[in-house]
Amino acid sequence: MAFRVFLVTEYDGTDFVGYQFQNNGRSVQGELNRALSEVYKTEIKTVGCSRTDAGVHARGHVSHADVPFKIPEDKIPYAINSFLPEDIAIKRAYYVEDTISARFDTKGKRYCYRIYGGDTRSPLLSRYALYVPFKFDVDKMKEAAKYFFGEYDFASFCASGGSQLTTVRKVNEVKVEYSKTQKEVLEITVRGEAFLYNMVRIISGTLLEVGTGKFSPEDIPKIISACDRKAAGRTLPANGLTLEEVYY
Repeated sequence: MAFRVFLVTEYDGTDFVGYQFQNNGRSVQGELNRALSEVYKTEIKTVGCSRTDAGVHARGHVSHADVPFKIPEDKIPYAINSFLPEDIAIKRAYYVEDTISARFDTKGKRYCYRIYGGDTRSPLLSRYALYVPFKFDVDKMKEAAKYFFGEYDFASFCASGGSQLTTVRKVNEVKVEYSKTQKEVLEITVRGEAFLYNMVRIISGTLLEVGTGKFSPEDIPKIISACDRKAAGRTLPANGLTLEEVYY
């Protein structure tokens, strides 16, 4: 008999090739599989809610695993974390019915892209936020963010290499505001039901280019309707992006 457990995981993606197991480097999935196999003394394979790219971080990534015996839910993080490296940790664990999938039963995700400015870059921020050495208009970025709300064909915000069958996606929220805890960090929060390959990083890059004057807020509907990747802004680097929460 097997028991299905959901694992809410936090990790610093800097030194990972991404979530999904690959033969050419460290993966979050590989580390989780190894740690769970140590705890349960048999080979365990996890299934993730999404495959974050190399360098992308997570505060609330969710995966599931089928395990051979039960450990109390509040004890699972302690058991698994003792076999995990410093840049990854289980924050919470709970049992679910074996028909529920961390991958296929997601109702939505919330991402945050972080940017900071100033005269010099900060070594304490640079792993988790993009340093922008020029001024940008936050009010214009806030105005532009409103145009992303709704269900559209987001082909203009999809990098090549994705495996999606359609580029239509529903975005529930795009918000631009300074962090409440790190006043110098600007946060671009994007919440939706599902996302295309690099979609959040391209939305963030387009908003940044609104802030620098390359685009106006009113250009966003035109960029969306163009359904052309060349119409949108650049793809921002992975280090500024964090998967904050997954909804079920």
